[in-house]
Amino acid sequence: MVKLSVVVPFYNVRAYAPDTLRSLRDNAREDFEFLLVDDCSSDGTAALLARAGRELPGAVVLTHEKNGGLATARNTGIDAARGEYVTFLDGDDWLAPGYYGQLVAAIEELGCDFVRTDHVQCTGTRRSVQRVPHGRRGEVLDPRAAILPTTRSTSVDYAFAWAGIYHRRLVERGLLHFTDGLRTAEDRPWIWRLHREAESFAVLGLLGVYYRRGVATSLTQIGDVRQLDFLRAFDQVIEETARDSRAAELLPKAVRTYCAIISHHLGNRERFEPAVARELRSRSAEALRRMPQDVLNEALDSMDSARASRLRRLRGRTRALTSAGAAA
Repeated sequence: MVKLSVVVPFYNVRAYAPDTLRSLRDNAREDFEFLLVDDCSSDGTAALLARAGRELPGAVVLTHEKNGGLATARNTGIDAARGEYVTFLDGDDWLAPGYYGQLVAAIEELGCDFVRTDHVQCTGTRRSVQRVPHGRRGEVLDPRAAILPTTRSTSVDYAFAWAGIYHRRLVERGLLHFTDGLRTAEDRPWIWRLHREAESFAVLGLLGVYYRRGVATSLTQIGDVRQLDFLRAFDQVIEETARDSRAAELLPKAVRTYCAIISHHLGNRERFEPAVARELRSRSAEALRRMPQDVLNEALDSMDSARASRLRRLRGRTRALTSAGAAA
């Protein structure tokens, strides 16, 4: 039986894929499988994966005829996974040798639905440890209890799918798949759903994933319209959380986080193409209108003055335009 399935999407990462594949080899075991998903690469990545399919123990190469984005590629891997546990890696990141064996041993000892781990962030030659924003380590906990408090960074703000490991029962319950077609922020609805609906989780200080920041081909570095999928992602978070039995308690956290992300993008709109920057403002204003207004007011009151002022100005212009349109 396959113990662990590792889902690894690749898209035009020929410069980085050799490091990724080498680190998978250093984690290979006879009961591990590596699901290498080529999301229609055009830069030679496909040839590297074809070779890995022959030489990497446990490798299974899955090929998309059309580029679908990270969420869709991960879903392809999940659908093919046979393991008792599932984890993820991105095609431009890498692992410490033997890390996956330690990760499997940890979740088997804990017996929980999923485990979240710290990771090493790599920006050029700089390295820094990024920690799950949750204080209690090595204990089995209620995932819902880790969503709050509203005004602090919590586990749902640490939305890295590859920073952890997940029991197969989450796949069977429909909790591990991503929203198909989301090009960015695909981890956000996913992590919120896990924390609302899974039964148990734990946090570990285990380090083994090395995450590259600032990769030129990453969507986080590209200012085109695909970046605006964060709005679709957070709309989904708000919609699904509003249906939760504890919506009154959880919605303030979801709304405040959404507002913080909108403010962040508005404050950095110069990196977007001009037409995309205009669309960002327009769609962000629409998002503010869709939010529960009483919850939005509380969120803005709790934020620092710079971010709150930016959002209030956008909201005020939107109200003025709406009033003028109604009067006409």
